[in-house]
Amino acid sequence: MTAQPGSPGPGLDIVDGIVQLSFRVQEILAETGAEHDLSMTQLRLLGILRDRDAEMLQLAAYLGLDKSSVTGLVTRAERRDLLRRLPSPRDRRATLVTLTAHGRDLVADGERRIRAQIAALTAPLTAPQQDALTALLAQILGTPAP
Repeated sequence: MTAQPGSPGPGLDIVDGIVQLSFRVQEILAETGAEHDLSMTQLRLLGILRDRDAEMLQLAAYLGLDKSSVTGLVTRAERRDLLRRLPSPRDRRATLVTLTAHGRDLVADGERRIRAQIAALTAPLTAPQQDALTALLAQILGTPAP
């Protein structure tokens, strides 16, 4: 029997599984970004600022972009009242970027949507399986599990 397009075929190995899961998560992120008229890079920028304020050079490093590209991203988001620039208290030559109230609301809505879709994606797993998956992902990514 032929597998449906986009579905894993017989004999799914770890590489195929991770790639297929990555594609599905990218779809979820892209859909959420599109609902808010955000590119994937803009979505990543707001996601970084969700938990912290950051200086422009830090954002460039987190995003893997040069400073001029980050400046353009920040300028466009600032025009939409999603974030603002402030003088850095650490270095008067640096600029700190922070979410506005509108930006926080948009991030919170996007996070709710993403969490709901990921929850639906992982719904076939039992609670212990979800905990095990979380622990394995933390180990693979080198981050602490919650």
